[in-house]
Amino acid sequence: MPAVARFDPFRDITTLRDEMNRLFNRATGDGVSSGSAWTPAVDIFDTDQAIVLRAELPGLTPDDIDIEIDDNVLSLKGERRFEETVQEGRYYRLERAYGHFQRNVTLPQGVKADEISASFDNGVLSVRVPKADEVRPRKIAVEAGGAPAATVEAPAAGVGETA
Repeated sequence: MPAVARFDPFRDITTLRDEMNRLFNRATGDGVSSGSAWTPAVDIFDTDQAIVLRAELPGLTPDDIDIEIDDNVLSLKGERRFEETVQEGRYYRLERAYGHFQRNVTLPQGVKADEISASFDNGVLSVRVPKADEVRPRKIAVEAGGAPAATVEAPAAGVGETA
């Protein structure tokens, strides 16, 4: 029985973008020695306690990564350097991207910038941005004409959303 393939409407768009990037890299230089930019893949998600960013940075070390926050914008910067390891022969393909990268993420108001933490494990950078107590979801009691209060949970504003 064949495996069921999950439909992903953005797969073709992503493939087209990657091919266009390769085409432009070949036209302007291969991206290896020209110091061109590349963009690491990131996941950003919202939990009750924090906003978490995870970035795929294979081949890098924590010393290759710079994280800054300025005016509620989290910046992730670094560089993956090309190191030629082939002594004899030649390359048939160079598909991995090299050079400088930078990702900027606008954070919502009410984060604890002084408590941001980051860890790096197996090529994946995880950045945890704690939320301030006032922006976390809270339960609000609703009273109805002398009846006991019912509890209603209020949603918190997430990344890119307004309250």
